[in-house]
Amino acid sequence: MAFQSCSNSKREIPTHPDSPIFKDSAVVVLTRKIEASPQTAKYYYDRGLLLHRMQQDTFAIRDFEQAAKLDSNRAEYFSAVGDLMFEHKDLSGSLSWIQRAVQLNPNDPTARLKIAKLFVFTKEYPKAFSEINIVLRQNAMNSEAYFLKGLIYKDLKDSSKAISSFQTAIQVDPSYTPAMVQLGSIFAKQRNPIALKYFENAFKADTSDVFPLYAKGMYYQEKEMPEDAKNEYRIAIAHNKNYDKAYFAIGFILMQQDSIEQALQQFDKVTGINPTDAKAYYNRGLCQELLGKKAEALLDYKQALNFDRNYAEAEAAIKRLKNKN
Repeated sequence: MAFQSCSNSKREIPTHPDSPIFKDSAVVVLTRKIEASPQTAKYYYDRGLLLHRMQQDTFAIRDFEQAAKLDSNRAEYFSAVGDLMFEHKDLSGSLSWIQRAVQLNPNDPTARLKIAKLFVFTKEYPKAFSEINIVLRQNAMNSEAYFLKGLIYKDLKDSSKAISSFQTAIQVDPSYTPAMVQLGSIFAKQRNPIALKYFENAFKADTSDVFPLYAKGMYYQEKEMPEDAKNEYRIAIAHNKNYDKAYFAIGFILMQQDSIEQALQQFDKVTGINPTDAKAYYNRGLCQELLGKKAEALLDYKQALNFDRNYAEAEAAIKRLKNKN
């Protein structure tokens, strides 16, 4: 990404476009440090970390790049750029930055596991295993390394090895929630009730993430236990009122139970939380149609198609309603 600069006082200093985020008091403190010492890489790195926490990644990556430009011997600067590229799905761009971080610090397990993640995403599993095994030879108690092995085995449809790897990750770190969720998902597909325990433990370990509660609801829904499922979804909503997946799931169950008006209310909440959710508009349209509100249904179907041009069901619903007129 390009790094922009603008004039400040009597000299040119690397900075950012005029944006409200740079009026934040914490950002201002770091910006002033940069202005006072524009060749100090750490100040850019620190501001980049802050901007990333504030979800301002376009600006954050520019600071990380500038830090790496000013001090090309610090692995964490290159790793930070690679991390952000990875988060934003620029896998090919990410690799060179993280590889540079490993070159600077070959014993850094974090950087090596980031490379392993890239290879997991691109399904280059032998390369991923190579990086993972280097880390485990350095430290056999690295929970993330076992977790990544589990992801590979899961994708290779080797459930027994996947389960073993995820369980090892938890043995190494009993609070490692990603492994708990993965184990819950595997056992849920096997319709094994132990899945519920893993989801419960995952939520206890991190109550800020309600996905495990939602996953419990999905388990009950797959087992055709709709009331238990709705109860879990409501618990998820109680912890996070903006968790749109839970509202959608409740709405879907209510439609199956012929509680159309109540279902419509749930889909209405989803569109309020996520105004671009094509499936929510489509399902709300179905409710409108079933309630005899053809005009409202048509609007919802059109909105669904607007957000997903390939939504065949929405297109068919529009044709169906037009043919009824």
